Amino acid sequence: MSQTLIRNTRILAVDAAHGTTSFDGDLLISKGVITAIGSHLPAAPDALVIDGRDRLVMPGLVNAHTHSSETFFRGRYERMPLEIWLLYAYPLLMNDPIGERLLYLRSLLLAMESLRNGVTTLCDDFFDPPTHDLSRLETVFRAYDDAGIRANVSSAAMNVHTLDALPFAREVMPARLQALLDFGPPMTANAYVDYCKAAFASLHGRAGRVNFMIVPSAPQRCTPDLMAACMELAIARRVPFHTHVLETRTQAVTGHELHGKSLIAYMRDLGLLKRNTTIAHSVWASDEDMRLMGEAGVSVAHNAISNQKLGAGIAPLRRLLDAGVTLGLGTDGVSSNDTARVFDVMRVAGLVHCVSGPDYGKWVSADEILHMATLGGAKTAMLDHVTGSLEVGKSADLMILNLRSYPFMPLNDAAKHLVHAENGSSIETVMVAGRIVMQNGRLTTVDEDAVFAELAELVPAWLAEHAELERRNSIFEPAMAEIHRRAALAGLGINRYQGDLPFPAGLNDPALM
Repeated sequence: MSQTLIRNTRILAVDAAHGTTSFDGDLLISKGVITAIGSHLPAAPDALVIDGRDRLVMPGLVNAHTHSSETFFRGRYERMPLEIWLLYAYPLLMNDPIGERLLYLRSLLLAMESLRNGVTTLCDDFFDPPTHDLSRLETVFRAYDDAGIRANVSSAAMNVHTLDALPFAREVMPARLQALLDFGPPMTANAYVDYCKAAFASLHGRAGRVNFMIVPSAPQRCTPDLMAACMELAIARRVPFHTHVLETRTQAVTGHELHGKSLIAYMRDLGLLKRNTTIAHSVWASDEDMRLMGEAGVSVAHNAISNQKLGAGIAPLRRLLDAGVTLGLGTDGVSSNDTARVFDVMRVAGLVHCVSGPDYGKWVSADEILHMATLGGAKTAMLDHVTGSLEVGKSADLMILNLRSYPFMPLNDAAKHLVHAENGSSIETVMVAGRIVMQNGRLTTVDEDAVFAELAELVPAWLAEHAELERRNSIFEPAMAEIHRRAALAGLGINRYQGDLPFPAGLNDPALM
């Protein structure tokens, strides 16, 4: 069977102008690629024909930023700003890396949940200390290959000591605690480049769906030579330079404290603002930061739920768009969000920015949110030529939703239903590269019951070990809390904006920070 024809259906199109339209017609898929969209399309005698009556066909969603390393921490933490939460989700004092089987299963679980909820592409910056190991990277690639999802994958690189990447850290952390943080010689730029080249040679492009991306963790966590080497390689291989910038109030002052300028200006001076640059978060970007980002063609992965759970703030979405920045939507990890559902992120992003001010004409529309979740997200992943929209010549990464369901009854405007009413419950079928990976509420590539049973058997003991690790790392919490407090106070002296809420210089309300 080389063809699939979805006949007599409602098709939702997403275009580059941030618009969406829906129309009735047929969609023909040949060898995993959309080959025709129209009416009364002919198909081969052996084609799989799907009756699309009372159904909506739309592009698969793109999770522009996530961390599979958090998958086992769902429902574990709350009421922690990022700098404190990191102590427990990404401990300074570490045990041995998670075992190979659990590494595979936690990646597989994220892919499974993603596919069931219409995510056909994800960008996974997984954390796997203490070294970058090609065989362990292959384990993650294999999980995504087995699940049938499309993915950009990497393990974050950093080579600046934690205490040198945080403002005030050397001042507030007692010497006896600093002495515990001996991580050995930092990774060199050459060592990381060698690892990346090996990953490109042996893993990149696996199954035509799973790719390697370059992930320097953050500009304050990497030396300039490492970041320059990362950018050079990202451009040469046409993959994202995926990093974290200006996520929290602490990071809002980090650039000024460490470099005398914002982190975005610091990146500009190092030549790190490019089309390849994808920034996760960008909550605390100033108008000048956004101007620089827009002029350089930078992308941002907006993590609306994670930013709220960690108290990071509300990203300046409208002003980012107006500055010409490409926007995608990310869940972040399944600890700072507690779900891999991009539909949830769409709804929150579609609502939270309505508090951006009285000019309701500038509130973000459902069409814009849907664009971020599909074609915009694909562009942040540098995969917009492959996926993100239903166009002839693109991969058949799509989902089919039942319009005879509560979220669509009665049907008014498909985009508004998808953003404000749908939660994934109406999805019947999901395809990646034309292959049906979820049908009638069940994955076709994975035995879900068997995976759940194995997780129930293996994960509790690992979580018990992690609980002991949390106890050991709790000794650093007072220092991290003081860094958080000092950064909040220092932030009052910076002429900046909090999310979409403008404040005159010196009048920033700390209650809203």
